[in-house]
Amino acid sequence: MVKWLRNLVPAGPGRIGKMRKLGRRIWREWRAAVFFILFVVVPVKSSLADWNWVSTGSMNPTILEGDLIYVDKIAYDLRVPLTLHRVASWSQPQRGDVVVCLSPEDGTRLVKRVIGEPGDTIQMRQGVLSLNGRPVACAQTERSCRIHLPGGATEAAGSLLWEDLGPTAHPIVRIAGLLARRDFGPVTVPAGQYFLLGDNRDLSRDSRYFGFVPRAAILGRARAVILSFDINDKCQPRLGRFFTRLQ
Repeated sequence: MVKWLRNLVPAGPGRIGKMRKLGRRIWREWRAAVFFILFVVVPVKSSLADWNWVSTGSMNPTILEGDLIYVDKIAYDLRVPLTLHRVASWSQPQRGDVVVCLSPEDGTRLVKRVIGEPGDTIQMRQGVLSLNGRPVACAQTERSCRIHLPGGATEAAGSLLWEDLGPTAHPIVRIAGLLARRDFGPVTVPAGQYFLLGDNRDLSRDSRYFGFVPRAAILGRARAVILSFDINDKCQPRLGRFFTRLQ
């Protein structure tokens, strides 16, 4: 910053004074913007509403790579800006909600779907999900979708199914031949914890791998896609996905 100011002020007598005057002038012109960012934008994004670009396909076909999603930070509670401390709480994540959370592994921000609430027993056998001892209704469709595999331009054909968790029904994708973790459990979700899965069941690192997610690590609910660009095809806009609600 100092070097940049020096480049703006010619060398010579009184250079330090001129730099100070220039610095004060820049501060007067930009202080309103600085205060707006620090005291309006940052608290709003931290505690009220946020938007996140999605770069992976773990929630395909609900959320695609290149979607900009709107995150409702006050869907469940109100937090102190820039912290996980809750000052008020009015609801809890429900089965079927698409939420943004912090990974228990490394703190990475993730978007996943709530499958198990506290007290639920979860099990999966050969990709068939069971909840509290009953298989979750999952209807096969005749549709398929192309899934970009990580690490290159390779694609795979995914089978599209319609899963019904009770409160919500939503599409999921399964990809034949992938060595995903299709068997686990039964496990019972502890108090204050949640079990999360990606809708792309064979290309999602989720609670099957890193375990339960604490309630405090759930930051908000993903409500809608604001914008969408196909990052696998020269960032072409997906106009049909602009301003669409998430299921």
